[in-house]
Amino acid sequence: MLDPRRHYASLRQVALLPLLLFLPAVIAFFADPDVAWGEYLGVFFHLSILFLVSRLDAAPWAKAAGYGWVVLDVLAGILMINAVEYDTAWAVRLGGHVLAGVWIVASSLVSRSWPVRVVGVVTGVWLGGYSFAGTLLAEEVLRPAGIMILAWFALLAIFHRDEPAPAPAPA
Repeated sequence: MLDPRRHYASLRQVALLPLLLFLPAVIAFFADPDVAWGEYLGVFFHLSILFLVSRLDAAPWAKAAGYGWVVLDVLAGILMINAVEYDTAWAVRLGGHVLAGVWIVASSLVSRSWPVRVVGVVTGVWLGGYSFAGTLLAEEVLRPAGIMILAWFALLAIFHRDEPAPAPAPA
């Protein structure tokens, strides 16, 4: 049986997985925003975020926001794959991005690494903030947040250190 206290992958690996899954999707969306396979990668990318949310230090409410982001963005991706009206799927995605912004900012603020804090706060504010101004701004304004989240994942992999797992309680 799996031990919930044991980490089966390093935080570096857990941060690199979404980076590797999201990089081709970001490139695809820059090259051709209507590319369908990018949505499939996006779903897998968001599922890989589950591992990162569980591992990064953050308040329980912030982790809940991270999990909520994953749920809503996976839903948005599946809606897009199944040709549900774009405006509906986009609204769901933007709702998820508000939660993503909350989690990214909150987990970044408790990081010991100042590059993670700075890039995380800017990324989270940009990602979540766009959702409130998205009706006034072109979708292209959101694209830099995709690059910034890739940078944030890379910084997590470079600077974040695993805390030792808690020792088992004496019997």
